[in-house]
Amino acid sequence: MKIDLHMHSNISNDGEFSPKELVEMCSSAEINVMALADHNSVRGVKEAAEHGKEKNIKVIPAVELDCTHGEYNLHILGYNIDVENKIFEKIEKDILEQELNVAEKRMDFAEKAGFIFDREKVKALSPDGTVTGEMIGEIVLADKRNDESILLKPYRDGGNRSDNPYVNFYWDWFSKGKPAYVDIKYMPLKEAVSIIKNSGGKAVFAHPCNNIGMNEKVFAEIINEGVEGVEAYSSYHSPEAVEFFKNLAEKYNIFVTCGSDFHGKTKPAIKLGKILCDNREEEIFNSLTK
Repeated sequence: MKIDLHMHSNISNDGEFSPKELVEMCSSAEINVMALADHNSVRGVKEAAEHGKEKNIKVIPAVELDCTHGEYNLHILGYNIDVENKIFEKIEKDILEQELNVAEKRMDFAEKAGFIFDREKVKALSPDGTVTGEMIGEIVLADKRNDESILLKPYRDGGNRSDNPYVNFYWDWFSKGKPAYVDIKYMPLKEAVSIIKNSGGKAVFAHPCNNIGMNEKVFAEIINEGVEGVEAYSSYHSPEAVEFFKNLAEKYNIFVTCGSDFHGKTKPAIKLGKILCDNREEEIFNSLTK
């Protein structure tokens, strides 16, 4: 069995490929079990599942919910959820409205930070009117007027942030606490977990090292809110981080999962099905489906 339980389609505003295309790519990568976990949306799951049947690929219905715990913005994955639950439509609509309201402000902050770009070119990348840090990064890095910018050297070829330049640009400039951060009101962690469980699913802490570092105290608080699993095997985790979260999973009696967080061009270094999980594929699959 080969699995990848965290990927995004173009229903996520930072994803590149359609759900059907992702299934085709998983088939080419010889992935047997996949989970489409778009940001705050389940609209692509049915399309993925239908094409999964044609390709003999098991598609686990999933979602990745943005939420907060204290000062931390978190991503919580919901697996084996009922995608017919109308709450997911409500969540997607709420986040979309907020994102549309801050699109211009996000570009204002980017300009104030010293980046030169054409706003219309940024908007042209967006299928729904939202503007992400990754979109701004793509246009900024392509604009010749920024060629000599010292601020952008890390994202150019050979720079220490050049592996995934667009999303690294987002993390460095648009994430919480950074110069171009714009506040979006996400639900609290407890509510996200409750929604997932009330939809028949299991709640999993996505790429924890990205969000809280190797902080056991905060990790324990998150697990105490009802989170049942942790994405220990992640594209973002060093071998040390993988071991850290594997050990915490055992200590707190939760299961581990494995996912690439594949998006396409915003994270070009991340490939489908390339995250190894110590030959625990069957165990992970059973944890999510039984």
